[in-house]
Amino acid sequence: MDGSSHLEAKLLYRRLDSVLGALDVSRPGKKLLVSFLEQAFRTLRDDLRLRAAVLYAEGREGFSFVKAVGDLKSPARDTLDPAAPPVSLVLQHGVYIFPDPGAEGTPARAGILPRGAAAAIAVGARGDRHLIFLLVGEGWVREELDFALNTLRAALGSRIMEERVRGSFREAAEIQQSLLLDELPEFPGYDMAARSVPAEEVGGDFFDFIPFDGEMLGLAIGDASGHGLPAALLVRDVVTGLRMGIERELKVAPVLTKLNRVIHRSRLSSRFVSVFYGELEAAGNLIYVNAGHQPPLLFSRGHVLELATGGTVIGPLAEVKFQRGVVRLYPDDVLVAMTDGIFDRRSRAGEFFGEARLRRMVEESKGAAAADLLDRIFTAAFEFGDGRPWEDDATAVVIRRTAAPPAAATPPA
Repeated sequence: MDGSSHLEAKLLYRRLDSVLGALDVSRPGKKLLVSFLEQAFRTLRDDLRLRAAVLYAEGREGFSFVKAVGDLKSPARDTLDPAAPPVSLVLQHGVYIFPDPGAEGTPARAGILPRGAAAAIAVGARGDRHLIFLLVGEGWVREELDFALNTLRAALGSRIMEERVRGSFREAAEIQQSLLLDELPEFPGYDMAARSVPAEEVGGDFFDFIPFDGEMLGLAIGDASGHGLPAALLVRDVVTGLRMGIERELKVAPVLTKLNRVIHRSRLSSRFVSVFYGELEAAGNLIYVNAGHQPPLLFSRGHVLELATGGTVIGPLAEVKFQRGVVRLYPDDVLVAMTDGIFDRRSRAGEFFGEARLRRMVEESKGAAAADLLDRIFTAAFEFGDGRPWEDDATAVVIRRTAAPPAAATPPA
């Protein structure tokens, strides 16, 4: 029986990212999957209550046993029939959870796993598919398991595809560069600056500004988990989908909900992507949705507000809903939005740059132009890491409200 959530979402994201970041795509498909199985089981065993896992590879006669980890107690079956449950269920759905060990068509009934709650994922294209069956123990949480397995499946699919499209890096870099703005749009009453530095030739971070008219400006920042080609392709899809959706609907939450469905169905989906999108009015109101992104910080009148209202990251789950948040920027207020590449920058001693340093830096830079504050942030984070190359993509957006909009002229009496 699944229990209540015991794991913080951000901690789970980090665990998943560490597993996916350790994948070596230079390995052949089967070796890549074996390496993934071992790494994932070792890293996620306690968080997801995993007891055992079994990997099968597709061949001419069905699926053959490849590798097992954990406490199986008895050997797994050597071969599996694609038409028989539970294999057919997993192939049909991609991810499948078997909560009742006594039901028909479970991995236990098929002799794949010992009796108990189980789950499975399928990755790859027909003729070269792999199945991973997982045995879970007491205290497992369906929501966490479903999220993790959907994320891992999407990532594995993109990694396997990356082997086939490795030569497309230059094209992807050109596509990504075309999406980033050379010049930020002007928005009267506001001073703005933004920068994105990829850790590799192409990155998984982005920022965007969408001008509507002189009265409202759309702004976005996002971080596709990992970096390189799969993340860059996902960024392309997200930025394009966000621009098209906003232009058509002008409704923040429904656009992100639809974008999530599109990204979830995409076989190029890197892993998952966090997105913060807001619509800033000239009068200072900011309506926003935070889809699992590092909360931007609003420095306002001696207080610091975290803009965290929204929902989960985009991609892993087919159906998600988002809530809107509303804040107000007053003259001299500063909004700073960043990605983990800056917060997670490490010193030689392994210490994170962290949010506290950023807060002090902004408070000590009161009145500074947005571009100057942006320079200080990147310089401080880079020097904190002793000038080493960036470990992860680093992106920041700084918006400072400079003045209240001019009052409307009073008509003559």
